[in-house]
Order: sequence, then C-alpha cells, then structure tokens
Amino acid sequence: MWIDTHCHLDAAEFDSDRAAVVQRAAAAGVHMMVIPSVNLAGLEPVRACAHQYGYAYALGLHPLALDGAHATHVAALREVAQRALADPRFVAIGEIGLDFLAGSPPAQIQEWFYLEQLRIAADLGLPVLLHVRRSADRLLYHLRRSGVRGGIAHAFNGSAVQAQGFLECGLRLGFGGAATYDGSLRIRRYAAQLPADALVLETDAPDMPAQWLRSGGTVTRNEPAELPAIARTIAELRAIPLEELAAITGANAVAALPRLGRL
Repeated sequence: MWIDTHCHLDAAEFDSDRAAVVQRAAAAGVHMMVIPSVNLAGLEPVRACAHQYGYAYALGLHPLALDGAHATHVAALREVAQRALADPRFVAIGEIGLDFLAGSPPAQIQEWFYLEQLRIAADLGLPVLLHVRRSADRLLYHLRRSGVRGGIAHAFNGSAVQAQGFLECGLRLGFGGAATYDGSLRIRRYAAQLPADALVLETDAPDMPAQWLRSGGTVTRNEPAELPAIARTIAELRAIPLEELAAITGANAVAALPRLGRL
C-alpha cells in the first residue's frame, strides 16, 4: 500500500471529478492520503473529504494563505483541533511553516502564525506538516524550541545540514514529483543517499507535477495516482525494489504521523 503524505484532495481543481481521482488512486495502490488544510475556511472541508473517502487530515494555516488572517483564526484553529483529537483521522497540525520567496506575506507575520501553531501542536501532542521554502533555518530555530517532536518537512529542498536538522527534530522529509526531474540534482541526491528512515512520499496534488506531466509547455494536473510512478524513480535512484520502498516509506509515514497507525 502506498501512502501519499501530502495531497490537497479538497482543492477546487478536483471538484469536477474527485471520486474518479480517488478511484484512480486506489487502482494504482494508493489507499491512504493525508489532506492538509491551508486556511480557516478549509478546516471543515478537509475533515469532510477525509471522512468521505477514508483518508486522514491535518489542520493548519498555510503561510501563503494569511491575507486577512488574525489572532482569532489561531484561536479558532486551536478550538477545532482540540475537538478533533477524538477523531482518529486527524493526524497533525498542518500545513504550517514559512515561505520567504519574494512576494510572500511579511516574515514577521508568518513567524507569528508559525509560532502560535507550533504551540498548538506542542500542547496537543501532535506532529506537524511543514511548508519549507527558503526558510529552513528559521523553521528549525523555532521548531527546536517548541517542544514539538515529529512530523514531515514537506517538499524538502534545503542543504544537507538543514536536512540533518529536521531529522534530529524527529521529522521525516517529503519527496514527490521534483525527484523525477533530471535537473533536480540535489533532491535526487538526497532521495538516493539519505537514510532509509528519513523518507516519506507525497504528491502535493494538484501541484508539484512529475516530469512526465509536463510536455510541450503544457502541464497536466497532478493526481495521487502518480505516487507509485514517482516512487519508481526514487527506488531506481536508491537501487532497491519498488516493494521495499513501499514498505519503508509506509512505515516512515506512520512513524512521522503516529495516529495514521490507527487507520
């Protein structure tokens, strides 16, 4: 069984054919997904989507979705997450983090929301799903002081030192479509060389398409059904059988998000 540890199945891009997307994923062997929220309005939709299709979900406020967000949103998130602890399909606080790409919300605002959400995760004893873009050092600075242990650094593309930092904090590193690009030399090197217990698989669907979904300037929508093909690339990079990678990454996903083990 394949586990997609980061899939935005609730996204509007899937509104017209979500059930068919789920059927294609199941036919490909993807029987579990983690659906993270990105804003306050998405907290209930991700829960409903996970329950409808038998998956897991995370609750959080994405650093690129903070326009109009304020302290009351954090209070609301805490309340919803506290109630959701009784739900076995609720597995993490996320997608949270920092994004320092040009044009992103001001860093001090992002950091305030990140810190507040780390506090929620620590208080509730939950792992985190981290958005990491040009921000690994600052993410780690706060993470090390937060009391949070465990989770996933989603779509990791930092340095070897930063990778080790996340691993020392008990996180696993998420690998998806970027590993299929010949030009993604650093990501492919990590996929090949990191310890086996460091990796989990993800699609970030409908985003982060694999190389074969880009052709002639056209980008085809990413789906969770692409996960086994992405995994095949990583298995080849590691020179191990595909079945072995499935077992390793499945165990790693449960280790990173222990509540998945109940499902």
